Formats: sequence, C-alpha cells, structure tokens
Amino acid sequence: MNIQEVMQNDKIDFSGIASSYFLIGLLSAFDNRFQAMADKTIKIISWKQFFTIICIQLCKDPPTLKELSMIMGSSHQNVKTILNKLEKKGFVKFAPDQHDRRKQRILLTEECLAFCQENDEHTSRLMQQMFHGISEEQLKMTIQTIIQIETNMENIKER
Repeated sequence: MNIQEVMQNDKIDFSGIASSYFLIGLLSAFDNRFQAMADKTIKIISWKQFFTIICIQLCKDPPTLKELSMIMGSSHQNVKTILNKLEKKGFVKFAPDQHDRRKQRILLTEECLAFCQENDEHTSRLMQQMFHGISEEQLKMTIQTIIQIETNMENIKER
C-alpha cells in the first residue's frame, strides 16, 4: 500500500494530526518504502550498504569510521556492521591512516567501483522516474526544510 492509498483509507483518520507530526510520520514511512524498493532493485547489496558506499564516495579522502558515522547520521556500531558486510562482499577494505596508525581508513575496492559503474545508468533512470514532475524549486525547498528541522534537533540536543 502506498502513501496515497493509506491517506485515502477510510479506516485511518489523519484529519486531526498537525502538519509537523504528519511530516515526521511521512518521512519515516517513506524511508521504509524507499528502502524496500531499493533493496529489491539493487539485489546484491542492501540500500543501507549502497548508501554507505555513496557517502564514502562523497569524501575527498577515505574516511574513518567516526567520520563516516557523522556523514551518515548513524551510530558507530551500525556503520561498523554495514562496513563488515561490505568487506565480506569485497566492496570495502580498511587501511591504516598514514599519519596516525591508530586510525583505520575505509577504502572502496575495484570490485565496488565496477559495481557502481555498472549500476550508474539504472540508478540515474530510477532517480529520474522517482522525481518526475517535481521542480528544482520544490526539491530545494524540501532540502531546506529538512536541514532546518535537523538544525532544530541539534539545538534541542545541546540544551
């Protein structure tokens, strides 16, 4: 059941819910639906594993576990579990930092880079289909909204 079907279901009443609460619920439900669709599409690795690879690719230098955890917005432990699975599949490897041997850097393997290249066209097509009919302005407004919510969350945590 997609979100439109859920919203039109006469057994559920969204009429009294504040927009902010609805948005948080919508984001959570979307995340679950997107992850299920992506897992089914990618097959070889999970969406969370693929997202981890994307985050590593965004880094100018191979990240440490701590750096990658911050980028992903996830705990050290969760990211380490994902990385261990990717390592078993031959997609990442760990190497000591050249300046501080206590730190481990996370590197993508040639196998991983080949996988990404093989799936690039399919991923681009999927993204175009998902964002069909959504303007750049709408996307930027959504991005700004989510960034502001996260900034507010950080302020709450600091108190």
